[in-house]
Amino acid sequence: MFILSNTPSVANQFILELRDKKIQQDRMRFRKNLERLGEILAYEISKSFEYKEVKVETPLAIASTKIITSKPVIISILRASLPFYQGFLNILDQAESGFIGAFREENIDGNIKVNLGYHASPSLEGKDVIIADPMLATGKSIIKTINAILAHGKPNRIYIAAAFAAPEGIEYIQKNLKNIPFTFWLGTLDEKLNHLSYIVPGLGDAGDLSFGPKL
Repeated sequence: MFILSNTPSVANQFILELRDKKIQQDRMRFRKNLERLGEILAYEISKSFEYKEVKVETPLAIASTKIITSKPVIISILRASLPFYQGFLNILDQAESGFIGAFREENIDGNIKVNLGYHASPSLEGKDVIIADPMLATGKSIIKTINAILAHGKPNRIYIAAAFAAPEGIEYIQKNLKNIPFTFWLGTLDEKLNHLSYIVPGLGDAGDLSFGPKL
């Protein structure tokens, strides 16, 4: 498990601003900070890919370098993930993309049910897949998403990327995701979920803060 905030860096400033209840009222800045975390995590994840050596002709000579062997697929869980996903696409700009519309239904008894709506994805067979969701709370939307995209082929590896995560969600995914290698890439790991299944200390509703309250 990679946790960005464990190492002091400028990323901690972006995390601080995302949490700050005054600063986060600036929606453009909130979206930009999610995008920045996506960019940093994309760079860190890229170190885990397979590479091949290629040569390039400069105006003066031939140079060699290593580039990613195959294009990854980035799966965006709508709607909150859009700025976060954009950060990944800024760095992995040749990646393919898939989109899942997920929303949670809160029942009277307090149980959370995750429903999936829109679903579009390229072939995932043998590819590295990044699931980009800024808030990893219960983990149920991640598992539902993965179960849905498996209809498009079995990935080589899944990278579960979140800006903020709760231990309960990590544990749920570890218990329920089998037969596919996966790793967690987090901006920060928070303390817990509250009785409404929101991450604490967290930051609130990332979708509402990015795009405005929904009816």
